[in-house]
Amino acid sequence: MAYIDKYRNYLESVPDVIERCRATGKRPVLAYTSNLDAIVEWDVESFNRLLARYLEEEPCCEEGEAIGSMQDFAKIVSYYAVNGLGGEVEITSGGVIERLKDYFDIYYGLGGTCAQGAAALGTLGVPVLIHITDRSREVAAWLDDKGIESVKGHRSVPIKECVTGEKPVVHLIIQYNKGDVIRCGDREYEVPVSNRLIMGYDKVHKVMPVRQDFLEYLEEHAQMMCSYDISGFNAIVEPEVLKERIGQLAKHYRTLRSRNPQLKIYFESAHFISAGCRDLLYDTLAGYMDIMGMNEEELVDLAGKKAHPVDKDDITSVIKGLDYMLELYPVKGIVMHSKDYALYYGEMMEGVDVEMGLTLGSLMSGTRARIGRYGTMDDCRDSLKLPLSPTGTRFAQALDEMELQHKAVLVPSRYMEKPRYTIGLGDTFVAGMQLCFM
Repeated sequence: MAYIDKYRNYLESVPDVIERCRATGKRPVLAYTSNLDAIVEWDVESFNRLLARYLEEEPCCEEGEAIGSMQDFAKIVSYYAVNGLGGEVEITSGGVIERLKDYFDIYYGLGGTCAQGAAALGTLGVPVLIHITDRSREVAAWLDDKGIESVKGHRSVPIKECVTGEKPVVHLIIQYNKGDVIRCGDREYEVPVSNRLIMGYDKVHKVMPVRQDFLEYLEEHAQMMCSYDISGFNAIVEPEVLKERIGQLAKHYRTLRSRNPQLKIYFESAHFISAGCRDLLYDTLAGYMDIMGMNEEELVDLAGKKAHPVDKDDITSVIKGLDYMLELYPVKGIVMHSKDYALYYGEMMEGVDVEMGLTLGSLMSGTRARIGRYGTMDDCRDSLKLPLSPTGTRFAQALDEMELQHKAVLVPSRYMEKPRYTIGLGDTFVAGMQLCFM
C-alpha cells in the first residue's frame, strides 16, 4: 500500500494537543544539557585558504582524536566535509576558535538537544519543563518568552528565574554544503551531502551534572509527565564518571516508572566522543528506555562497530541493522530519522500514534532546515508545499512488501535538495516526536 500523506491532518491537530496539556497540567520533560553554539558562517573559499595554510596531510580523523591546533582542525574538518559526514569532536584549545575568526564570521545560537527541542516546542506554543546545564544569560535568552520552565528550589519556574552569572559553554559548529569543491593540496573533492560538525570546547559536559532538585521535583510530580526525553551523555569520556551518573539516574528512572507506569522515556543518541562510554551507557540504559532514537549515521556507526555493517541507502539493510539493535538493546522500539524519512521499528505502544510523532518531527525539522529557525504553525504550513522525498516514498513502498520481525511505520520527509540550515535538525525532530505522547 502506498504511503498516505497525513501531514496536514496531524499539523492541524497540534492546537488541541496544546490545549489538553494546558488544561491537565501535563508536560513533556526534556533533559539534560544546554550550551551556546558558535556557528561558523561557512564560505568554501575561506576554508580552502585555511587548508592551503594548515593542511599538512590527507584529510583524516581517528576515533577519539581531538582538535588541539589549526593543523588538527584542517585535517579533521576536511575529512568530515569531503565525506559529507556529521559528527562531534572535542576541541582542547581555545586558540583554535580565536584563529578561525581570521577566516570566518561567527554568530551565536542555542545548543544542546533538550534545549533546542524545548525552543522548537515552545515556538509552537507547547508548554515544556526542561533541565539545562548551561544557565548563562546568553543561553536563557534563547528560551525566554516561550512558556518554557525549569526547576529551582523544588518549584517549577520560568527559565529566566534560573539564570546564573556563569560564562556560557561554547560549542563550535561548522556546516558544509552539498556541491562545494574542497581543495586539499593538488586534489579536489566535491562535498556529497550537506552536513555539520560539532566541536565542543567544554569541560562541563565531561561530567554532565544533573541537578538533584530537578530529579526530586519530577519524582514528586511524576503524574504530570507525559514523556521524558533524555540526551546529553555523549560528551562524557571517563567510564567512572559515566557509571556514577548512570547510577544516580537509574534509581530516578525506577522511581518514575513506579509512580507513572504510562510515562514514555525516550533516549536520543548522538555522536559519542568515546565509543567505550557509549557501549556502557546503552547496555545499562536500555532496560529503562521505551524508545531509542538516532539518525542514520549513528545507526551505521553503531552497527558497524558491532561488526554488523549497514548500507543506509538500502532499506533492507537498514531493517536488518535495526533487528540487530533490538536484539542488543531490549527497548520497545527504535526511531531512526534521516533527511529522507523517519522510521519507527519495534512494538506498538497502546494509546500512542507513532505516525503522528514521526510526521510532526519531520515537519518541524524540515521547517527549520528550510527557514533557518524554529517554526511557528504558519511556518510549518508553508513547508507542506515541499514535495515528499522520492527516496522516502520508495522506501515506504518497499517496506510494505517486506516480511518484518517487528512493526514498522515510515514517514517520508518533505524534501529539500539544498537545506538552508543543517544545525539542530535532529534535536527539532525529537521535539516533534514528543507530541504523540501527549
